[in-house]
Amino acid sequence: MNVSAWVWLATLVALMAVLAVDLLIIGRRPHEPTMKEASGWVAFYVALALLFGAGVWAVGGGRAAGEFYTGWLTEYSLSVDNLFVFVIIMGRFAVPRRYQQKVLLIGIVLALVMRGAFIAAGAALISQFSWVFYIFGAFLVYTAVTLVKGGENDEEDFKENVLIRWAKRALPLSSSFGDGQFRVVTSAGKRLFTPMLIVMIAIGTTDLIFALDSIPAIFGITKEPYLVFTANVFALMGLRQLFFLLGGLLERLVYLNVGLAAVLAFIGVKLFLEALHTNSLPFINGGNGLHWAPEIPIWLSLLVILGTLGIATVASLAKSARDRKRELITAAH
Repeated sequence: MNVSAWVWLATLVALMAVLAVDLLIIGRRPHEPTMKEASGWVAFYVALALLFGAGVWAVGGGRAAGEFYTGWLTEYSLSVDNLFVFVIIMGRFAVPRRYQQKVLLIGIVLALVMRGAFIAAGAALISQFSWVFYIFGAFLVYTAVTLVKGGENDEEDFKENVLIRWAKRALPLSSSFGDGQFRVVTSAGKRLFTPMLIVMIAIGTTDLIFALDSIPAIFGITKEPYLVFTANVFALMGLRQLFFLLGGLLERLVYLNVGLAAVLAFIGVKLFLEALHTNSLPFINGGNGLHWAPEIPIWLSLLVILGTLGIATVASLAKSARDRKRELITAAH
C-alpha cells in the first residue's frame, strides 16, 4: 500500500480536527457523561473507524482493509485493559467525576504523540532489520505469560513511575483540583499546580507503557505504518467514552486478561513464523528463509482474535453472574 504525503497530511488534519472538537466540548462544559451520551460517542467512533476501513478498502483493496480492521480490533481490545489502570489512577488521586473526561482526553492526546514516535521507530527498524520480528514475537509471548500469571487487575497494577514521583517533589502543588485547570492562584497570590497535572502525566505515561506490547502486536498484523498509526488513533479516540460506558462492567470481565494473553501469544507466534519464513540471520538455515513456516492469513487472524475475545467476554459475564447468584443465596441464608 503506497500512501502519499498528501494522504498522511489530510488524515492528520482530519483527526486533529475531531480531537479539537472533542476537547472544546469538554473544556466548555466539564461534566460526567450519562450512559446515553457515552454510548452515543462510542458508537460514533466505532462507526468512524468502520467507515475509514471502508475507505481503505476502496483505495487500497480488501487486504489493506482487513489489516486495518484486525489491527484496530486488536488495539481496541488491548486498550480496554488500560481502563482497569485508569480506574485505579482516578481513584488513587480522587479525581472528581466531572473532570475525568478532560484528564482522559489530554492524557490520550499525549499518548498518541508518543505512540507516533514509537510507530516511526518500529517501522524504521522493520524496514532495515527483518529479524526484529524474532524479538517482537518473543516479547509478545513473554507478555502473554506475564498476563496469565498476573491474574486479575488490582491496585498493584499501577505504580508511580519516576516522572510522577519527580513531578510531585519538584512542582509546587495544591491539594485541591479547583475548577479543573492545571494551575490555581491562592489567596496570597501564589501560583500552584493542581493534581490535574499529575493525573494527566500518570495517564499519558501509563498508556505509553501499555504501548510496549500493543505496538509490536499490531506490527504482527501489518507492516504499513499508515495502517498501524490510524488503527492506534481510532482505538484510543473512543477510549475515553468507553471508560464511562463500561463503568462497573470492567470488574466483571474477570477473564479479559486470559483472552488478551491468548491474543498476544497468537500474534507472537505469527510474528515468529513470519520471521522464520523471511529469515536473514546467517546462523539460521544459512541466512535463507524457512519456507515450511506457514504464513497466517489476515482473515484467520481476525477470526482468531474475534473468537478469543468473544469467548473471554461471555465466560467472564457467566462467571460474574454465577458469583452474584451465589452471594445472594449466601446472604439469604
